[in-house]
Amino acid sequence: MISFKMPSLGADMEDGTLVEWRKQPGDLLKRGDIIADVDTQKGLIEIEFFGEGILEKHLVAEGEKIPVGTVMALIRGESDEITEEIPQENIPDQEKMVEPAKVEEGKIKVPAASPQKAGGERVRISPLAKKIAETHQLDISKISGTGPDGAIVKADIDKCLREGQEKKAKAKTDPIVTEPRYEPESKLAIPESEAIRKAVAAAMSRSNQDIPHYYLEKRIDFSKAMLWLKEANKERSVQQRLLPVALMIKAVAKALDDVPDLNAVWEDGLERKNEINIGFVVSLRTGGIMLPAILNADTLSVDGIMEKLNDLIPRARAFKLRSSELSKSTFTITSIGEGGADKVYGVIYPPQVGIVGFGEIRDEAIVAEGMIGIKPVVDVTLAADHRATDGLIGSKFLASLNKYLQNPENL
Repeated sequence: MISFKMPSLGADMEDGTLVEWRKQPGDLLKRGDIIADVDTQKGLIEIEFFGEGILEKHLVAEGEKIPVGTVMALIRGESDEITEEIPQENIPDQEKMVEPAKVEEGKIKVPAASPQKAGGERVRISPLAKKIAETHQLDISKISGTGPDGAIVKADIDKCLREGQEKKAKAKTDPIVTEPRYEPESKLAIPESEAIRKAVAAAMSRSNQDIPHYYLEKRIDFSKAMLWLKEANKERSVQQRLLPVALMIKAVAKALDDVPDLNAVWEDGLERKNEINIGFVVSLRTGGIMLPAILNADTLSVDGIMEKLNDLIPRARAFKLRSSELSKSTFTITSIGEGGADKVYGVIYPPQVGIVGFGEIRDEAIVAEGMIGIKPVVDVTLAADHRATDGLIGSKFLASLNKYLQNPENL
């Protein structure tokens, strides 16, 4: 049985209030399904489930405040068996002879009744496979099982569904329908800026108290990057054009791949993360900031990152983010943009171990190949946790970042 717990949505979150259960006991859950809506200081957050199973039981009522880590629900997975505990003396001798039973502390566990094939042969099937079969109205008596003792498991149901879809496509009897993208409606008014400010203040106070910061900075020639962007945007509409920040995020993700000690968290020691999920600071019109994450940024193209930004920023400002977008970032970027300061020194968002800041891109006189010229430059700063890394590692990261920005065509 899987214990589904209230996730942490960042260092500035200690609890949330359950607004609505999206899934009910008996519902089939797939990876990425929204299981509940939770009200936090960051707005109404959609809580996702990252597995497969059947919702067994709610343990928290709607309207209840839930501390981070509280078990909210029980979910039955593929390997969980349905059993009934019956006193041994209540089991008829004939029933004991039908199938061997497991004796435990004077009680017998007897598998729940199963469907039968033609001729009375019992069909053995896992609970998850049975639920999926019922959802798709499959005749399980015609499905061959590959599990223990010939039991039907989820893989067998998936194969049956796949074969059915292939037959329909081949016969062209059913058009392929793409499931519409889900855009949840807001169920909560935008929280006051004061609540966001307090949440940010709590996280930043913890950061300054607990994390020994060190700072490095590097001025980067951004002329090649700007030329590449100009060329890439020639045939694009205004809505599709790439912005410098998309290139910056991709370069940071690649540099983290080179220097993995900064793609990590510090929780009783350094824990490197396999996924590179870039948290991006979004300023809110009502005051305060949000840090949604671009998941697996290293695997996305620059175009893919731009699409994510165009999706995330409006939803962050409307407080319509999902739990994974707030809880899974492994490193953070803050960018001043046009008309801002030349440099920005970030404060690490715990438990992360680093944050990189990009100042305004501006024209300055610089020396290149023995010649003085006017070129666009950007000052890049790194704030890092001295418990996790040191200046040498931080310098390697900035050098790697500069290398990628000088060769944007390779991104």
